[in-house]
Amino acid sequence: MGGIFSYVRVALRTEKKLKGKTMTDKTKKLQSLLAAQVGKGGLRNIVVAVQSYNRSLDFAGAAGIADPGTDAPMAPDTPYSIASVTKMYTAAIIMRLYEEKKLDLEAPVSAYLPDAMLDGIHIYKGIDYSYQLKVSQLISQTSGLADFEADKPRGGKSVIAELTSGHDRYIDTAEALRITRILSPHFPPGAPGRAYYSNLNYRLLGEIIEAITGKPMAVNFAECICAPLGLQRTYLYDWTKPRPADAPATLYLNKAPVNVPQYLSSNVSDGGLVSTASECMTFLRAFMEGRLFDKAFLTRMMTWNKIFFPLRYGYGMMYFQLPRFFWITPLPEFVGHSGSTGSFAFACPSRSLYLTGTLNVITPPRPLFFMMNLVRAVS
Repeated sequence: MGGIFSYVRVALRTEKKLKGKTMTDKTKKLQSLLAAQVGKGGLRNIVVAVQSYNRSLDFAGAAGIADPGTDAPMAPDTPYSIASVTKMYTAAIIMRLYEEKKLDLEAPVSAYLPDAMLDGIHIYKGIDYSYQLKVSQLISQTSGLADFEADKPRGGKSVIAELTSGHDRYIDTAEALRITRILSPHFPPGAPGRAYYSNLNYRLLGEIIEAITGKPMAVNFAECICAPLGLQRTYLYDWTKPRPADAPATLYLNKAPVNVPQYLSSNVSDGGLVSTASECMTFLRAFMEGRLFDKAFLTRMMTWNKIFFPLRYGYGMMYFQLPRFFWITPLPEFVGHSGSTGSFAFACPSRSLYLTGTLNVITPPRPLFFMMNLVRAVS
């Protein structure tokens, strides 16, 4: 299993192949693929950007209706909730702080956060590991912490079940920690080869960033990501401070609009950003190409642990590749992140492609499989 940098020879062959077809053929095929998705499985709008590494292919397209209230069409520059793709942005800031020697990845979380915040959040089989958690275990999802959003408390409903049943509520970090304390951790921190996807890991990373910088995450995103990259339509969602010109497209679940503005506002470092496919593309390229932190760090960040089929997790990144038995020829691998809203931002090294966008429907595995269709459309 190789990383980004072990595909140079294949990448060069792929670039030559891309040049063999006219760009018009490729863009028409991609736009037709997008249009064909609308109406399938509750999907009502879609936006996608595809770029080859050398930018010989540069596509941005959309289909469907962004706002059913006004019938405004989905456009290539329509903003959307990027959900957990936000974790890559948070990871980028953490790695920059590490590069600037303001943070030690192997330090205990307790070096940056108060005891009252950490008390009792990780008690596994009678042993309290709460103060043994390391920063590196948060960023790599190897802490073993329960997930306040998806895990179900005994005799109750998970937060995600409440949200999808129509009960919107704001869950700040204090509430997320309260919920976590009544849930069971999944394994001791740093258990070899084990990872568990917990949004609390990235909530705590946000708290660490704020503690080190003395600035709220909205400012950190603006100063560390948006300003250097010239992103003007990427922002942290806050339902109390609407941005009508940059309002995210309507999200769907089971063919019906999802209306959870309070919860979306409470997602900060773990999933709160709104952006566009093009601005996500700018970020993704900067992340992978070493313009946000030292590119040499990517080797460490691509230390993969199995999280759930077919995903593995590194430092703020997912690795996705289906086994060969799913297809006749070897399937491409993808490195990046997806979100529960159908969002995705991935590099496909063996095809020399970057892919960003959203299906804007809550069906988590779907964007991963859709990306393979995008790759086939330009191969």
